[in-house]
Parts: sequence; C-alpha cells; structure tokens
Amino acid sequence: MNSLSEANTKFMFDLFRQFRKSKKNNIFYSPISITSALGMVLLGAKDNTAQQINKVLHFDQVTENTTEKAATYVDRSGNVHHQFQKLLTEFNKSTDAYELKIANKLFGEKTYQFLQEYLDAIKKFYQTSVETVDFANAPEESRKKINSWVESQTNEKIKNLIPEGTIGSNTTLVLVNAIYFKGQWEKKFNKEDTKEEKFWPNKNTYKSIQMMRQYTSFHFASLEDVQARVLEIPYKGKDLSMIVLLPNEIDGLQKLEEKLTAEKLMEWTSLQNMRETPVDLHLPRFKVEESYDLKDTLRTMGMVDIFNGDADLSGMTGSRSLVLSGVLHKAFVEVTEEGAEAAAATTVVPLGSSPTSTNEEFHCNHPFLFFIRQNKTNSILFYGRFSSP
Repeated sequence: MNSLSEANTKFMFDLFRQFRKSKKNNIFYSPISITSALGMVLLGAKDNTAQQINKVLHFDQVTENTTEKAATYVDRSGNVHHQFQKLLTEFNKSTDAYELKIANKLFGEKTYQFLQEYLDAIKKFYQTSVETVDFANAPEESRKKINSWVESQTNEKIKNLIPEGTIGSNTTLVLVNAIYFKGQWEKKFNKEDTKEEKFWPNKNTYKSIQMMRQYTSFHFASLEDVQARVLEIPYKGKDLSMIVLLPNEIDGLQKLEEKLTAEKLMEWTSLQNMRETPVDLHLPRFKVEESYDLKDTLRTMGMVDIFNGDADLSGMTGSRSLVLSGVLHKAFVEVTEEGAEAAAATTVVPLGSSPTSTNEEFHCNHPFLFFIRQNKTNSILFYGRFSSP
C-alpha cells in the first residue's frame, strides 16, 4: 500500500468495526477529518507514541518517493504529511460545482511555548497555525471560541463540538479539524416525484418516509457473492460521488457488513467493475447527525500511550508534559432532491462484479451503507450506515 487514501480507508473500516459494537442504528463519520486531526498530533509525536499513531492510522504502510525532506523529527512519517499537504490543497480548490472545505486549527495556551520547527511544519503540511487562547484563566470562554470557529467552518452545521466541562484550566492545546461539503446531484431528483413510502428497518416493522425517485443511467454493479448491489450517484462536476451499498434482503445488512473489508470496498466500487445502466432509483430523503468520543475507541485500537503519562509529544514543545485528554468527533449529513450537505469536525484535546441484466431496480427501502468519495484522489470523506429514519 502506498497512498494516504488507502490508509484512510483501512482506518475507516477499523473504526466502523468498533462503532458496530455499539447499538446505534445509524452511523456517520468523516475518516479523513479524524486522520487529519491526528496527523497534526503525529507531527509532534516521537518514539513509541509516534509508532502507535502510525500503526493505528495505517500510516506505517504509506510510502512515497520524495526528494524533499520533512523536518528532522518527522522524517520517518514525513511522506504522510507531504501527502496530507497535497490532499488538502486538492480538496480546497475553488469550484462552482460544489462546496468542499477542510480546515485545521490549533488553539494553544498563551503561556505555553511551542517549538518553532513544529509551528513551521504544521503551517507547511496542514495549512494552519496556533491561535493563542487563555485556557488557564478562561477555559469556558476558550471552549466557546473554539466551538464558534467550528460552526463558522461547517456552515453552522456542527454546533457545540466541545461539550461543557471538557476544557479545564490545565488544558494546553486543542487540535481541531472541520470538514464541510455541500453538493448538487449531477442529475437532480424531481420534487414532484418524491412520495411517501415504507422503509423497513427490519422484516417486522416499517416507518413511513419521504422517498425520492429517479429513473436514469448510473454506474451499477451486482455483488452476487454478498447478495448486494452497489450504485454510484455523482454530484455536479463528477469530482465527488455518493456510493450506496444496498443488501438484496431487508435484513441483509449485518451479513454484508461482516463480509466487507477495505480491499473489497475499493474493488467493488471502482468504476472499472461497474457498468452504466438504466436504474429505477428510490432513495430516502434523510438527515443524520452523530457524535463520538473516540478516546476509548482509539485506545482499544492500539493508540495507548498518547492518553497517559507515557505520551511523548516533545516534538511540539521540547518537553514531555503534554497528554491527550480526548478526541471528539461530530458529523452531519442531509440528503435531499437537490443533493447532499455534509459536515464533520474532530477535536483532539491534550492536557498538560459483471451483471448482465438491464433496467435495474435500486430501492433503498431498508438499511444500507453509503459514503461520499472524492474521485480523483479516491478519498472517502464521509462514511455511514442508514438503518433507521
């Protein structure tokens, strides 16, 4: 494996396996938001702390031929940061087709001294800086300031990312990443065609929902080995797409999830394995908002030292006094006839196959998986499960 997008997809699946253990019906998060925030931490991590972050994020498998050297303390993972630099530049290009913005920001205690080489490196790779705040004397005001920044970066879709009581007077650094996307479909749904239909969370119960309908050509594949179908719904400009994985059976999602791997997902949803065909598409109009405290999840996955006294983040400050107190993530998506609007934010808080039939039916009237992909870089921006309106 040699690309950041592949590492991101593998980390996304590791996270999804953890999220499945909870009893939440719907799941929605931005893997690229989380890896971007943790990438800024990695930039200042050393030794075992850095190794654990690299392993959990699959950055240890990323390679890149580059003649340009990163700062000395990021040499071993410098190629990852170079790829983030390229990715962020690609994502933040202006276009009339859609809005996509990824923004990083560090909020540091004003009495704390951060190493100049770290400040130079985050500016270079993550296009950001440290904004000083008064955590020591005004933690609540600082919390509100950070939440306000996140709101402004996500078109006010992500509110109150950092809950009350999360930041204290001993907080020294908060790393925040926000991602916002709003896109129109390449072929919009006609609002007059939206009708009330039944959605079956399971075989025994149904809920009435607003179902959008469209009959047109899409990239489609039938996955016989897992009894499911996959469909690509492009956004205007076709730079981004929503991909939907729909089990054939009402209660087939669990079986699909158990067989799914990062490698299979990339294979199934590559355009060479899909064909363009007329499809009768029924897609719910839906909205999902989910929040996660990722501290215990990341610990379970192997990122242990960073949350205790063994943390070595001396690449940030020159000393080993920083410990992460939490990693908070919140994500939002709304899918309508016009298109989709999605946002997510992550904050890290340190303290001191070929089918043959045509005219396919694709009725999303039971639980399904979906994700939003940036096609050029093959990067999954958002990933989710919709199983309960």
